Amino acid sequence: MSYSEADLRAAAKAGVISAADLQRLLAYLATGSPASLAAAPVKFDAAHLLWYAGALIVIGAMGLFSTVAFSQMGGRALIACAVVYAAGFTLAGHHLWYRKTLRVPGGLLIAIAVSMAPLAVYGVQAELGWWGKFGAPGSYRDFYVWIKGSWILMEVATVIAGVVALRFFRFPFIVAIIAFALWFMSMDLTPWMFGVDHFDFEMRRKVSVWFGLVILATAWAVDYRSRGGDFAFWLHLFGLFAFWGGITATEGATELGKAVYCLLNVGLLFVAVVIMRRAYAVFGALGIALYLGHLADVVFKDSLLFPFALSLIGIAVVASGLLYHRTQDAIAAWVSANLPQAVLRLRPGADLR
Repeated sequence: MSYSEADLRAAAKAGVISAADLQRLLAYLATGSPASLAAAPVKFDAAHLLWYAGALIVIGAMGLFSTVAFSQMGGRALIACAVVYAAGFTLAGHHLWYRKTLRVPGGLLIAIAVSMAPLAVYGVQAELGWWGKFGAPGSYRDFYVWIKGSWILMEVATVIAGVVALRFFRFPFIVAIIAFALWFMSMDLTPWMFGVDHFDFEMRRKVSVWFGLVILATAWAVDYRSRGGDFAFWLHLFGLFAFWGGITATEGATELGKAVYCLLNVGLLFVAVVIMRRAYAVFGALGIALYLGHLADVVFKDSLLFPFALSLIGIAVVASGLLYHRTQDAIAAWVSANLPQAVLRLRPGADLR
């Protein structure tokens, strides 16, 4: 007995299988490869938490939390430190990567190795006397704090190292290192883009909005073309942070503009449901909360009824969440059955060829 795609979608609509199972089954049937089943989300347990926490501690120790004394070791010492760290973590990551059950810690070690790129370039610039020629000088730690032209080479090196690492180790978190460097680069290039020596907050805000849109477009393109592994997650996160942050930081907006801002955040919630990306829901909910806070603090500051009306809205939202929780599989199945294939391909792990 054979079953058609319509049969599988009907089963999902009836709640027999989940929407995620439906997508994995369709991907498997389309490709004929068990690898397509790898799109299933990885369980994030205590071990994963420790792996990621440890990796972030090492990255922070060699970057944001490095001391001034560390950067005073001298160019050669910093280069040697970066090379030793990068080589050691690459070898260890390579060893774990090919043990199928330890790919997450292996990939994180590779990401740490990539994060050594700015330290190595800083050491080279310091050793060759180039430091400060492209902008005001500073210590290595300042790379993670201030915006200066001297950081450009460090950011370019980080992006290149990340791209090379992805070529051999298809681990999504490496994209976070790349996105972080690109975000910094967008700020460092702002004076050049505006043709000025210095730039103010408004310029940074505009660059942040446009940079966020570019990163989000890239993330959607990655989702559309990706085959196994959620490589767009960090792009969505950084893109939303830059775009949403830039829009939220807008000053002097009218009440109509603020209402449009709220509608934009409602749209983010809608996008979250359609493409199954929780990051959009988080930023959308924050934006709506900020707008409601504005209404309470400014527009309806002296209104007696506003707290009660807002409470009713909050209760309605909670009730909607409970209703959605009970029917989310049916809703997901209906959305999967009625959305165009091009939209479904934007979902994490989807492969509907």
